[in-house]
Amino acid sequence: MSREEQEAVVYQIYPASFFSTGSGSEPGWGDIRGITSKLDYLKHLGVDIVWLSPIFKSPQVDMGYDISDYKDIDPRYGSLEDVDQLITGLKDRGMKFMVDLVVNHTSDQHAWFLDSRSSKKAAKRDWYIWQPPKYDADGKRQPPNNWSMILGEANSAWTWDEESQEYFLALFTPEQPDLNWRNPEVREAVHDVLRFWLDRGASGFRMDVINLISKVEGYPDADVVDPKVPYQPGQKHFANGPHLHEYLRDINDKVLSKYDSVTVGEMPFVHDEEEIMKVVGADRKELNMIFIFDLVDVDNIPGSFRLTLHEWQPKEIRNILTRYQRLMLDRDGWNSIFIENHDNPRSVSRYCDDSDEYRDLGAKLLCLMQTTLAGTLYVYQGEEIGMRNLRPEVPPEEYKDIESINYWRKMNNTYPDDDAQLKQVRHVLQRKARDHARTPVQWSSDANAGFCDKDTKPWMMVNTDYETVNATVQRTYKSEEDLSVLQFWKRGLANRKDHKDVFVYGDYELLDDEHESVFAYKRTGESGEAFVTVLNFAGKDVEWTVPEKVKVEKWAAGNYTKGAPEKAVDGKVKLRPWEGLLGVCKA
Repeated sequence: MSREEQEAVVYQIYPASFFSTGSGSEPGWGDIRGITSKLDYLKHLGVDIVWLSPIFKSPQVDMGYDISDYKDIDPRYGSLEDVDQLITGLKDRGMKFMVDLVVNHTSDQHAWFLDSRSSKKAAKRDWYIWQPPKYDADGKRQPPNNWSMILGEANSAWTWDEESQEYFLALFTPEQPDLNWRNPEVREAVHDVLRFWLDRGASGFRMDVINLISKVEGYPDADVVDPKVPYQPGQKHFANGPHLHEYLRDINDKVLSKYDSVTVGEMPFVHDEEEIMKVVGADRKELNMIFIFDLVDVDNIPGSFRLTLHEWQPKEIRNILTRYQRLMLDRDGWNSIFIENHDNPRSVSRYCDDSDEYRDLGAKLLCLMQTTLAGTLYVYQGEEIGMRNLRPEVPPEEYKDIESINYWRKMNNTYPDDDAQLKQVRHVLQRKARDHARTPVQWSSDANAGFCDKDTKPWMMVNTDYETVNATVQRTYKSEEDLSVLQFWKRGLANRKDHKDVFVYGDYELLDDEHESVFAYKRTGESGEAFVTVLNFAGKDVEWTVPEKVKVEKWAAGNYTKGAPEKAVDGKVKLRPWEGLLGVCKA
């Protein structure tokens, strides 16, 4: 990975929800031409690399993460020619294209799987993971083990095939069978897909759940964490398996090393520093960086499923980010900086207060944090305007994601007459569902938020706050007092690039590990330039004492004012709710 790519701002697009020109086959869906039409907006913001969630042919059981053809485009989004035009448009603006590579599993409609399930003697039978059934004491057929499905925790990760009388492994949904990476033909087929897109003009890959491609031999039972249900989380046996590093090095040696490319791996369930460094260590030649999930798992009940609520403290943000900032700097690795993506709720709703009073301030606070941390920065569509979760009054029937649908169905079956419990289930959905990241981008105050024509129904409801929270209002906002969230992001990204020696590459020092709500750190570049960032993760006034060793010369920026904040540079500093400050200091 080049320094240019390390310094890049990567912008993730969820194509179905970005912008619709009506050029795809499905009215109300975002399309590739819609993305191309917004490239000037992205360039103006400060984006360098555009990462698209899957646009390949797909039955759309899991919104394109169930791929039926890696070398063709789903007609909902357009055509290969549309992608070629997008890549050309990006290159004309000095930008790059990142492909979302989903190769832990395919769709059950992929030609590979259709052949695999056709017969036990099929040429591609061993391209997927097939196992005979087990039988209990009563002679009842059972799955090969007790692993639960990731997107449907009440169900087995194994799906029965009546025709061949065997089970196949499908960790996410029955329609997403896992590939058998032990088979060298599978690995070569994946390499061929990478070459296809690199030759077409892609500059890299985001690799979906890439650490799940190697499973433990024998598929042992998972530990029982919830005795009330038959199936248990099995990540101990399918995350970071015995051949993962061999497979990743093989990809690099045979494909990626032949191109100028950047890679980032999605690696859930992994918290061990040694395992992380085996993947991203500069000497390992596996991946350039990975997405570490500790921060977006902070509100999960430890050891449980994603759709749970755990009360967390601001110090946890401080501890998590400090741990990984120092790890990568100390051991020659590389960080990815992100707090939003298509699989998580909106960050301002999750980490701050998304009320009308504090939404802007919270969104700017999170921007200030991310633009001043070391690593490659990832921004998710709509994050730059402070989009927030669907409002609490939105009924569960409006939620479209398969995880949400399965969860709501499961809980209704479990608690059919328990109104209090189902009220809590609705609360969990409103806080944690993936749907919140997938509502259409709010471009304007026009009908449908300008996402699609006023006479077309969007595939998913537009958030109800679009008339006041949208890109047009924020881009044209004029005030002597403050900046819009979009303007604040644009300034923050420009500042990050202007001072990349500090913010992208510089040293990191935590300044306070005891305050209940303040996250404060110092960044120092090799040139001697230094900045201090102070963030109040609380909805109340607090005081923070500037350490004597930190010689703040001036406060250069903050989220309450357009200009330089007027604050004390030493002693006690008063911080308002969700206030963030950026100061110039001596190295």
